Amino acid sequence: MTQENKILSIVVGLSGGVDSSVTALLLKQQHHNVSAIFMKNWNEDDDNDYCPAEEDFADAQSISAELEIPFHGVNFAPEYWDKVFTYFLEEYKAGRTPNPDILCNKEIKFNVFLDYALSQGAEKIATGHYARVREQNGQFFLLKGKDNNKDQSYFLYTLGQYPLSKTLFPIGELDKSEVRQLAEQYHLATWDKKDSTGICFIGERDFKKFLSQYLPAKSGDMVTPEGEIVGQHQGLMYHTLGQRKGLGIGGRNATSNKAGQPWFAAQKEVQKNQLIVVQGKDHPLLYSQQLHASKLHWVSGQAPKLPFRCTAKTRYRQADQDCIIHSGENQDTCMVKFDTAQFAITPGQSVVFYQDEICLGGGIIN
Repeated sequence: MTQENKILSIVVGLSGGVDSSVTALLLKQQHHNVSAIFMKNWNEDDDNDYCPAEEDFADAQSISAELEIPFHGVNFAPEYWDKVFTYFLEEYKAGRTPNPDILCNKEIKFNVFLDYALSQGAEKIATGHYARVREQNGQFFLLKGKDNNKDQSYFLYTLGQYPLSKTLFPIGELDKSEVRQLAEQYHLATWDKKDSTGICFIGERDFKKFLSQYLPAKSGDMVTPEGEIVGQHQGLMYHTLGQRKGLGIGGRNATSNKAGQPWFAAQKEVQKNQLIVVQGKDHPLLYSQQLHASKLHWVSGQAPKLPFRCTAKTRYRQADQDCIIHSGENQDTCMVKFDTAQFAITPGQSVVFYQDEICLGGGIIN
């Protein structure tokens, strides 16, 4: 039997959604020994309508029964709180905008969950991410998913050689429409289930209300770059750079700017507790041609020789942007210069580097 069609013991992270459902289906069709685990990552207030963990668990259980694969749930909520949520709060407290999904992948799905699955006898894990892994001469490469609209490699750039060697992304070769068609064809209960959006532990609830439970909000001034006060914010943590909706000053015009132009959040002055706002999406304060990043991670385990030309994204679903990576103060930092100025580069978010379809790695925007 060749390596390609070797039968493996694989544990699927079954979330209760269509993507992980089809992941399990495809592996079962390939005659692997498949089992499934539902990861419960949030305990705090999932007894209400906001965090549908019970519904997702029931759907995951139903899919496992349909596919006739062993299933059980595991509670990783303590690890999630320590490794993801506390970081989330600290970043917001410092005026930055974190991406907890990236940290969840690094610390929970491809660390805690991977270790747990291997300890249960698994040879590989599989998830419903739209990404691909390629092995070449013992080196593992993280590739974009074939569906450009759903590619999730941006959220996976912190994975290194070991987790990639143990992970399968079966739907990475498919378009989302094909995934749903397969789910419907094989009568999976999740075939038409709506995709989850937003941060898992916040769900559909009001973001301000949720965050105020954990961080004290402090109101302050919204000011123009010239220092004119044009409104009040209820807390810097509620705003992200480039934000247009929700500022509450839509009908107001600064004396120094054109009337009728929409307002955007441009900068945060954390020490002064001020939100700098500007009118018009073409305002120069909304654009930057370079950024500094830290906490660098390279998928290969080794940084490319700098300076290095590649493409990068500073947010999910952004088109690849041409850039050059330059050395920073140390090996953990770098400076990225873009060929064209970028809109609303946001501290706390990630810059992720690519070479064609290969995800090279990334870092946290300072």
